[in-house]
Amino acid sequence: MFHVTIVSADKELEDAFLVRRKVFVDEQRVPLSLEIDEFDETASHFVIYKKDVPIGAGRIRETITGVGKVERVCILPSYRGLHLGKLIMQALEDHGSEQGFEKIVLNAQSHAIPFYESIGYTITSPEFMDADIPHRAMEKKLIK
Repeated sequence: MFHVTIVSADKELEDAFLVRRKVFVDEQRVPLSLEIDEFDETASHFVIYKKDVPIGAGRIRETITGVGKVERVCILPSYRGLHLGKLIMQALEDHGSEQGFEKIVLNAQSHAIPFYESIGYTITSPEFMDADIPHRAMEKKLIK
């Protein structure tokens, strides 16, 4: 019923941006100028669909050689609690492995830390604010 797609067409990228706007801009009040950034042009984007309806998104990009950074992971409110975060994170991690990344880093919203810990991420920073939302840096080594 749900499937994750790596973005390969303009329509899919629009779908990713639509979900991100609904979650980050509308729900969490992140300014659009911060949500859409220069890394959107080079990152690999992923979308979760329920049939043809976009309901989740995320992106990954290489920051330094061998390190992938996962960003903008989000699920529409009505689909949370269905383990779709694990589904998209697995797709992002698989892509990172295919790209030869040795580890994945991310900045988790503090409320989401238990989720990321449950899939193997560890905290690597004190709490900091990003877009007026508390975050902590986390990382996970990828198994080769």
